[in-house]
Amino acid sequence: MTKNKLERFAEMKTFSNVIEPSFDEVFNADYKLKGSWRKKFFENNHPIILELGCGKGEYTVNLAKQYPGINFIGVDIKGARMWKGAKKAREEGLNNTVFLRTRIEFINSFFEPNEINEIWVTFPDPQPKKAKKRLISTKFLSYYQKILKNNGIVHLKTDNSNIYEYACKIASINHLDVLKKTHDIHNSNDEELKPIVEIQTFYEKKFMEEGKTIKYLSFKLNQSKKLIEPQND
Repeated sequence: MTKNKLERFAEMKTFSNVIEPSFDEVFNADYKLKGSWRKKFFENNHPIILELGCGKGEYTVNLAKQYPGINFIGVDIKGARMWKGAKKAREEGLNNTVFLRTRIEFINSFFEPNEINEIWVTFPDPQPKKAKKRLISTKFLSYYQKILKNNGIVHLKTDNSNIYEYACKIASINHLDVLKKTHDIHNSNDEELKPIVEIQTFYEKKFMEEGKTIKYLSFKLNQSKKLIEPQND
């Protein structure tokens, strides 16, 4: 591990807006803030939105700036990347953000049913050979069903055509209520998508420079629906 990473990890431990639970605190166990994020951490009753696989936290930070009346939690396992978003949020005094360093497989250890209002999945690893590892797969969507309010919204933003088409297929075969769907969000005339277009991550800008289009999909996730995984994906 490089000296730079070690310094970032050490600095993050001093950040009040970063939570790094131990394995024992979340493996087959409920984390101490489960069910009480609003009351004990944010000290308000505002909606909570998760960014899963938040990386450097650009979406968490910028959405928090756009919507001060909403609480945002960025979740990722890679601390060196997370450090950047957490540091920026501290510098800008964003009290409606927190960064949670954990595996997304443990997400149900942190939140109770109906505790989360919306979920963002931004530029996830497409996992071309292992569909079940995709953060938008039915395996992960079943985790989200347990913490999202009923018909809570899931957002996907990606440069990858395969994962976009895969997510669209999941929404279609499971008869999920699709709200927005576009192959090229930056050339969309939809006024409602403008706030999303204005936020661009480091990787998003890089993908656009390479000539890739940015895809976006949002849909409602019903709590009681038994999800079917697409075949041959």
